[in-house]
Amino acid sequence: MLDSVLIANRGEIACRIIKTARRLGLRTIAVYSEADRDALHVRMADEAVAIGPSPSSESYLVGARILEAAKATGAASIHPGYGFLSENAAFAEACKAAGIVFVGPSAAAIRSMGLKDGAKALMEKAGVPVVPGYHGERQEAEFLKQKAYEIGYPVLIKAVAGGGGKGMRRVDKAIEFEAALASAQREAKSAFGDARVLIEKFVLNPRHIEIQVFGDGKGNAVHLFERDCSAQRRHQKVLEEAPAPGMTQETRAAMGAAAVAAAKAVNYAGAGTIEFIADGSGTLRPDGFWFMEMNTRLQVEHPVTEMITGQDLVEWQFRIASGEGLPLSQEEIAISGHAVEVRLYAEDPDTGFLPSTGRLDLLDLPETEGVRIDTGVETGAEISAFYDPMIAKLIAYGPDRQTALDRLAAQFDRSLIAGPKNNLAFLAALVAHEEVRRGGFDTGLIDRDLARLTTGRVGEAAIEAAVAALVLPEAAAARAGWQDPFAATSGFELAGIRRIGVGVEVDGEPREVTISWWGGEASVSGPSHDAPRTGAGRVVRSDRGVYAVEGGRAVLVTLVDHLARVAEDAEAASAVKAPMHGKVIAVDVAPGDRVGKGDRLAVVEAMKMEHAITAPRDGTVEAVFVTEGAQVDQGAPVVALADED
Repeated sequence: MLDSVLIANRGEIACRIIKTARRLGLRTIAVYSEADRDALHVRMADEAVAIGPSPSSESYLVGARILEAAKATGAASIHPGYGFLSENAAFAEACKAAGIVFVGPSAAAIRSMGLKDGAKALMEKAGVPVVPGYHGERQEAEFLKQKAYEIGYPVLIKAVAGGGGKGMRRVDKAIEFEAALASAQREAKSAFGDARVLIEKFVLNPRHIEIQVFGDGKGNAVHLFERDCSAQRRHQKVLEEAPAPGMTQETRAAMGAAAVAAAKAVNYAGAGTIEFIADGSGTLRPDGFWFMEMNTRLQVEHPVTEMITGQDLVEWQFRIASGEGLPLSQEEIAISGHAVEVRLYAEDPDTGFLPSTGRLDLLDLPETEGVRIDTGVETGAEISAFYDPMIAKLIAYGPDRQTALDRLAAQFDRSLIAGPKNNLAFLAALVAHEEVRRGGFDTGLIDRDLARLTTGRVGEAAIEAAVAALVLPEAAAARAGWQDPFAATSGFELAGIRRIGVGVEVDGEPREVTISWWGGEASVSGPSHDAPRTGAGRVVRSDRGVYAVEGGRAVLVTLVDHLARVAEDAEAASAVKAPMHGKVIAVDVAPGDRVGKGDRLAVVEAMKMEHAITAPRDGTVEAVFVTEGAQVDQGAPVVALADED
């Protein structure tokens, strides 16, 4: 067994690897950027090394710096986790050249399966069924559009490198193809440094089912059954489970055999995932699935496989990297129970799932029965705009699917988050959805029912409880001055109930409330509601104000600075603001341009996803405050518009 490992990653996956490494007796070394100086994974490791500025392109993606850190600390191995350098063949080769074990497959295997076009050609030779499409080298827009016509709409444009839904666009009509292609290529270039794409037929009613495989690099491979990842948004997985609902033994055997054949075709070593698209219009069939791609690394959703097999997949990785054989034969691996995983993100479902950044004023995820929490952050941590906005993975296990879902729902009820916007309430609604409960849903479920899944708000009673917690201390201070009525500057009454109006903001929306007291008693009322003194719902105090937390949602209540408000109102009348922190990758207008409502003004990239900023009304561009390539803060003005005459 190896004696030490440097984890070339961050966040929850770094923490997860450290836990297994410690159990196996390995010395652990973390690396960190400036943004992660105080991160949880840094504190968990035995040692930690700084590797550069906050942008991943200057730290976690710089293989030379990570190798320097490994050499300086005497690390015997490097575990890349997932993302960053995990599927970088050149980095795997550099590790080997430096005499450091890369905990993953060979560089040759990564290259063979890392580009979707080449991988599909290889799978066809190995007899693995492949989705119809164009996987060639030509990239001219007109040529690709012709291929899409020949394949037949709808089609998918997919980046040949990478994954996670980045550089992927569904196109339903030929007229939409050029714009979708340009957008996919820009996103692919930004995320993976490679703008090339392939075109493939979009399978109607698709289900996304993947098989976990392991190889020993000596010609042997096994699978650890399937995971269903069909609950997706923008081609990114939201809910994963194992085993797949409705999976028959015959289809499981066929998929497993195809996955093992794929792994053996490249003499695979370590953990990998073979991803299939399956026809979800009826019962899963042995002849109704097709190869999409292979991920030559550990997957985000690997915990559900661990839960149903009782195996630690990171331990398997370390053992194979140490030169040992596969820990179990195919016959020794069995399924027990059911597991479901969801990804808790700092994003706002009410605004199109825009990434949300900032400090976690509260993160309370108490583990309940049958639930595992994988996280890399805690209360007080900053959710940075530089990296993926994952807060945690919640994984529930039970003897059957309904028990696992019930335990996950109970976990949602006990979880509290305040700070950046998050998708906790959305996940709770998804897990409660009748199609999810029934099983067998396809990848279009979330898009079809998005309005229903994002419906809901923090109740008025909970908000007024937060208002009371915020302003009643103000009332106490005012009451202290009231002892001398002639010293009061806000007006006074010699008898009866005293009232003072206070301005507050509820998630940025202004509201007037009245503080009333008689003797030692005080209360708060809004325009039409009287708030109970003890409050309803749950409130969380912060140096920024008070949060009202209810049903997985949180809103921030703050006192209004009226002078600042006047200035903000004047600016808001003309400014179109950035909805999130990010990098400006396109500016489409200049002063003097006339625009219509919905016209694109600029494009901001956050978390390697593009977000278009559009005109809220017809008007003329008065000023442009940003330039291409600049960083912009959430809420900062991007363009000023004047109304048309």
